[in-house]
Amino acid sequence: MKIIIIGCGKVGSALAEELTMENHEVAIVDISAQKLQEVGEDLDALQIQGNGSSINVLMDAGAAMADLVIAVTGSDELNLLCCLVAKNLGKCHTVARVRNPIYNKEINLMKESLGISMIINPEMATAAEIARLLRFPSAIKIDPFAKGKVELLKFRLKPEFRLDGKSIVEINMKGKHNILVAGVERGEQVFIPNGDFVLQNGDLVSLLASPKNASAFFKSIGLKTNQVRNCMIVGGGTIAIFLARMLLEMKMRVVIIEQSKERCELLADLLPDATVVNGDGTSKNLLFEENLENAEAFVALTNMDEENILLGMFAERMSQAKVVTKVNRVAFDDITDELELGSLIHPKYITTDRILQYTRATQNSIGSNVETLYHILDSKAEALEFVIRENSSVVGVELKDLRLKNNLLVGCINRGGKVLIPRGDDCLMVGDTVVVVTSQKCLRDIEDILEK
Repeated sequence: MKIIIIGCGKVGSALAEELTMENHEVAIVDISAQKLQEVGEDLDALQIQGNGSSINVLMDAGAAMADLVIAVTGSDELNLLCCLVAKNLGKCHTVARVRNPIYNKEINLMKESLGISMIINPEMATAAEIARLLRFPSAIKIDPFAKGKVELLKFRLKPEFRLDGKSIVEINMKGKHNILVAGVERGEQVFIPNGDFVLQNGDLVSLLASPKNASAFFKSIGLKTNQVRNCMIVGGGTIAIFLARMLLEMKMRVVIIEQSKERCELLADLLPDATVVNGDGTSKNLLFEENLENAEAFVALTNMDEENILLGMFAERMSQAKVVTKVNRVAFDDITDELELGSLIHPKYITTDRILQYTRATQNSIGSNVETLYHILDSKAEALEFVIRENSSVVGVELKDLRLKNNLLVGCINRGGKVLIPRGDDCLMVGDTVVVVTSQKCLRDIEDILEK
C-alpha cells in the first residue's frame, strides 16, 4: 500500500517504523526538518518537509495515488483539514487523530460529512483501557476480541497460585478450564507455548478466554475477580475526565486530585458526582488524608512520567489498590517494566495499535479482515482477530492438518457468539472470528497463518 503519514511525533514515527517493516511504501510529512531527520535515518521512507494540508506538499508525497493518509499532527483541526484535502486529491482512506473532547459527540457527523474513514481519540481510548482493567483488577492488561466475548488477560504468576513447575497440559487437565495460555514472558524471553511448557513463579502469563471462563479460572487459583468500588485519580487532564465519566457510570466512587485550582473548577463542573480535590497529588500527607490506604484503585495520570512512576510505586507499597500508571515515553520501558507499577499504560501504543488495525483491515485479499490487533508480550508478538468472510484453503480443514507457521497459535474461535478454545480436530468455518497469537509479523489475511 502507498501510505502517507502527516506528523512526525511519537505516534507518527512509531507508525512509520511499523508500516515500513511491513513493506508498505511510506511517505512522512512534517513541517520540522529536525523531526524528519531524527525519525528518518533508519527508515526506508520518503521524507517531505512542509504543511500537510498544502495541496502541493500532499501531491509531492503522492496523495493522488495514495491508498491511505494518516494525520497525527499536534492539531486536531490540521489533522481534519489534511484528511479533507487528501480525500479530494485521490480516492484514499483517511485516518485523523482528534483529541479535543469538544468534538467527541460530533465524530460520526464529521466522518460522514468530511469523508474521513477513521477518527481516533487517544485519551478516550486510553481511558477505556484503564476502565476495563478496573472491572477485572487482577489482570495487568486486558485486550478484548469479538466485541468483548473473548479477552486476552495478562497476570503475574505468584507462589500462592500453586502453579509453579506445572505444565500447561497439567493445568488444563486438572481444572478443566476452557482457557488457553497464549504467551509467557520470562525475563527477556518470550514464549508462545505448547502444552508441554512448564510455568514458573514470576512469569507474566497471557491467557485467552471468555470473561466467564477467565473469571472461573482466576477464582480457582485465588485471584480476585470483582471490579473495584472506588478509585483515586491523580492528575485532572483529559484522560481523567473520560475515565471518571466511565467509572461513575460503573457506579464507582471517584476522587480526583489536581494541583491547578482553575482546572479543579472545570472538573467540578464537568463531573458533579466525583470528588475533586485541589492539591499536590505527590504529597504523602494529602494522599493519606484522602484515604489512600483504603483505595481499591489508584491511577497516576499526571503530565510527568517521573511523577506517575513514583506515585505508582508509592501506591503499590502503601495500599492494596489496583494501581495503573500512565507512561508516555517508552525509551526506558525495559526498566519501567521491572518496577512495581501495577498496570502500565502507554497511550502511544494504544493509538498506534488502533491505526495499524485499521490499516491491516483495509488490505484484506482473500475474504478475511483483520478486525482487531494488539502488540503483546512486550511488543515481541501480535494478537490478531480475523473474520473469515469467504472460503479459503484454511476453511474446513482440521487444525492438526494445517501447516501452521512456527511460533503461531490459533487461540480461540468465536462461532455465532459461542467461544471455542480449539483443539486439533476443530476446523475454521466461514463466518468465524479467529484469534491468532504469533511472533510472525505482517499477517494480513487468515491464509498468512500457513507455511508457504
